[in-house]
Amino acid sequence: MAAMNDLSSTPAQDPERPQRVRKPEWIRVKAPVSKGYHETRKLMRDLNLNTVCEEAACPNIGECWTKKHATVMILGDVCTRACAFCNVKTGMPRIVDPLEPEHTAAAAAKMGLEHIVITSVDRDDLPDGGAGQFVKVIQALRRETPNTTIEILTPDFRGKMRPAVEAICEAGPDVYNHNLETVPRLYPTIRPGARYYASLRLLEEVKSHDPLIFTKSGIMLGLGEQRLEVHQVMDDMRSADIDFMTMGQYLQPTPKHATVMDFVTPKAFTAFGAIARAKGFLQVASSPLTRSSYHAGEDFAQMRAAREAKLAQKQTQKKAGREI
Repeated sequence: MAAMNDLSSTPAQDPERPQRVRKPEWIRVKAPVSKGYHETRKLMRDLNLNTVCEEAACPNIGECWTKKHATVMILGDVCTRACAFCNVKTGMPRIVDPLEPEHTAAAAAKMGLEHIVITSVDRDDLPDGGAGQFVKVIQALRRETPNTTIEILTPDFRGKMRPAVEAICEAGPDVYNHNLETVPRLYPTIRPGARYYASLRLLEEVKSHDPLIFTKSGIMLGLGEQRLEVHQVMDDMRSADIDFMTMGQYLQPTPKHATVMDFVTPKAFTAFGAIARAKGFLQVASSPLTRSSYHAGEDFAQMRAAREAKLAQKQTQKKAGREI
């Protein structure tokens, strides 16, 4: 298949006979064994917290947990949807844990986090989609660790998007992330419970409510997308004034999930990253192992610096115009 044309590293698989292809060297990681990893794991267990690092089988878990960076997954560990790429359990979730906000803040304090990422499962069973729990977690973090910057990665809040986004923005996260995940053509098979343009509207709504909140979104490569389709997603993101774009390699978590159609080379990811930067994103992360929250703290600092530099440049140009 010519999904990525010259940017792919392996021939496509026959869709009639899906197979799990051996990972290339650049995507392989070592099993986590460090002391820091085990300390982070124990803390999450002690506080009864779920992490997307574990539930989604993230390849970077060893590196991140060694550095005591973890992405907390609130609202339980059971999702009401069944996306073809995701390893999180699907079914009827349990009731929301009222202690989750305080436990999350306690974890951030014990780990000494400068930046924390909070995500969740989809909770279509809840009247507000779970937005209220995001608000409570943000408020608890502001009380317990006021200097910690907060990044959230939310679902699309299908059918209740506007009030959910309004409530969360009022709580004041520093970064609002919602992933588009893939190109619109692949939504019916990869993300059947969601709508591409609804996700774009959610991110537009964030900016409309509070332009100072950084917005972020990402896609996976290797699902059969065309190169020009990826470019179009970049344009759509910029039209929605999204500040930060991430691109990473899709990895098939189990044989039941969507098949990897291409292992995209590091060189190809670098090329996509260069194109995204040229389109005007404040920050771009593009590599095979890139994930939504991978190096999130460092990326946030760079993104904030880029915005400050851009504003300073505009002020200088405005001042020069007045003097002329």
